[in-house]
Amino acid sequence: MKSLSLTVPSLSRQAAIAVAVTALALAGCANYSGIKSDKQIASATQYEASQSLPASGGQWPVQDWASQFGDPQLSALIAEALDGSPSIAQAQARLAKASSYIESSRSALFPKITANYSFNRELYSANALFPPPYGGTWFSENNVLASASWDLDLWGKNRERLAQAVSQKKAAEADVQQARVTLAASVARTYNQLAQLYALRDIAQREIDNRLTIGKITNGRVAAGLDTNVERQTATGNIATSQANLTDLDGQITVVRYQLGALLGKGPDRGLQITQPVMSAGNTVALPANLPADLVSRRPDIVAARWQVEAALHDVKEAKAEFFPDINLAAGFGFDAFGWGKFLNFTSRQAQFNPAIHLPIFDAGALRAQLKGRYADFELDVANYNQLLINALSDVATQVSSIRSLDQQSGDAQRALDAASRAYELAVVRYKAGLSPQLQVLSADQSRLAAEETVTNLKMKRRDLQIGLIKALGGGFDATALNLAQPPAETTATVSTTATSPTQPAN
Repeated sequence: MKSLSLTVPSLSRQAAIAVAVTALALAGCANYSGIKSDKQIASATQYEASQSLPASGGQWPVQDWASQFGDPQLSALIAEALDGSPSIAQAQARLAKASSYIESSRSALFPKITANYSFNRELYSANALFPPPYGGTWFSENNVLASASWDLDLWGKNRERLAQAVSQKKAAEADVQQARVTLAASVARTYNQLAQLYALRDIAQREIDNRLTIGKITNGRVAAGLDTNVERQTATGNIATSQANLTDLDGQITVVRYQLGALLGKGPDRGLQITQPVMSAGNTVALPANLPADLVSRRPDIVAARWQVEAALHDVKEAKAEFFPDINLAAGFGFDAFGWGKFLNFTSRQAQFNPAIHLPIFDAGALRAQLKGRYADFELDVANYNQLLINALSDVATQVSSIRSLDQQSGDAQRALDAASRAYELAVVRYKAGLSPQLQVLSADQSRLAAEETVTNLKMKRRDLQIGLIKALGGGFDATALNLAQPPAETTATVSTTATSPTQPAN
């Protein structure tokens, strides 16, 4: 059998060797075979919530949800907090930093042009490398060079880095909105706490008046010989106890005022300027339709987590692009000459052309380790998103269930208060008429006081839960209206990749 040989006359021996080495390198270069992930973000509709979160014809919270409580001061305080709180400023600073990453990442997609000029004045030694007339003489060298370089980004590494920066910016924007929602709810809840303390203070003041009345009746009965000094001292002690309770409530009111001042981003004196709240019950609690599905675009924390997953996905794609060759083009043109006379002459020109190829062949597993780390970050972000979605659904259901329970408790508590108030009034009449002892009046008074405080606390707790439900429903946030809608559906699919192609998608 004859052997067949092929010669390529136009190809030099050195070029042939170079081609062979290149082919061998490409055959044995680093790859990401076997590195993949099957994790995916959950859909809100896959979690059963129809019984816990039935649609009841409600609407999603609006931006000015605080106005439903009928207290202009509350809306003004929330606006003041959103305008001057350091927590909002911190979130906005993180957003500005994320925006800067977009600009720097985008710049990598375009050629870069630089210009440099240098002037060198040097005295050459007469006894060294250069003999006279160069040695022992001063020379001036002028050098100017304009350079351009461009990373071709054939495998999309820089484009993925830009996409990751955009996703991070979207996440930061959602974080700003989450900070606003959280701050507004904190102001409202603290303001409601202030209203509760004022309501309890009014009860304490009425209790002092009631016990002063009992004290007067007791003094009259002691004078008539119907009671002893024991009853008189008991009445006096009860008055002092009520006054101490009033003083304690005044102290708590001051503390809450200081807390509000801090939430407003101001000093404690700002809190002292807040007047007594006059909040109403607010709107009827009713859940909107299609709640689980729409919740993912109504809660800024979920939207931020979703964009974080998207950013991690682009990180994975960028890490995969690192396995393939980088091609950079660079060129320069300028002038270089001794002295000034021939500096810009055609013969003084200088030119450079520096194409470069970077190919990872053997890196002891560094690129594979980096890709594994990116996948781990991706899976962590997916898990965080899924857990956040579960917690969000549970949060809404918990608020609604608690409000329903409180509504039932409030009815029973009001009936108990009505009965206790009537019993107290009858006991006072009988005590004043000498038909019952002081102990019966004090017992009825304690029951009435406890019942009144219970009704007030339930009323304030329900309003606190209403505010919590508003926050759980996103506090008026709407991703679509703010151009923060979730990424395309295809990016939510399972990430499972092989090393067959550098341009193969990670899903």
